[in-house]
Amino acid sequence: MFKISKIFFLVLITLLAHSCNGNFFKRSDIKDNPVNVDERVKRNIEEGRGIRFGFGKNGGTGGTFDFASSNELWRASVDTLDFVPLINASYSGGIIITDWFNGTNNNNQNNNTRDLKITVKFLSNEIRADSLDVIVHEKICDNQQNNCSTSLIQNELSNEIKIAILKKAAFLEKNKIDKIVLENKKKRPKIDN
Repeated sequence: MFKISKIFFLVLITLLAHSCNGNFFKRSDIKDNPVNVDERVKRNIEEGRGIRFGFGKNGGTGGTFDFASSNELWRASVDTLDFVPLINASYSGGIIITDWFNGTNNNNQNNNTRDLKITVKFLSNEIRADSLDVIVHEKICDNQQNNCSTSLIQNELSNEIKIAILKKAAFLEKNKIDKIVLENKKKRPKIDN
């Protein structure tokens, strides 16, 4: 048994050493690679050979990030869903998930409870119909047998929530623009003819 493991180990080492015979380390010439680190990183990312996490001497982020308070779509979504507790509200992840909340009518004859959960996914910061994806899940539990079933709701509720969010976001953006215009008018001196 010991001889077999020795032979196997020697064969494995031989194969590994042979596979690294110049293919693993590629010779690179200075004229092919930029000396500047930022240029080299940019080139590697463009060629798909690396990623950039945003850390560096300049603290660059590699993109622009808006704060949640300045994004009207985010604010409108949080305002629209303020009637239910939120489980996850990740601005950087672009998602809002509510907790299960009771969606049962009071005149329910079959003694079932109906709970809803709303998920809002942000696909863009722009206020457009395709910037949001609203998903509504339904959980119906039979209180007598303790059975629950969860399903995706394909009805107008998700569309109504989406429209409410978009209307609120458009209203918030209009107010922001009106405020900027008013401030600019105050800063500009009046010219008398």
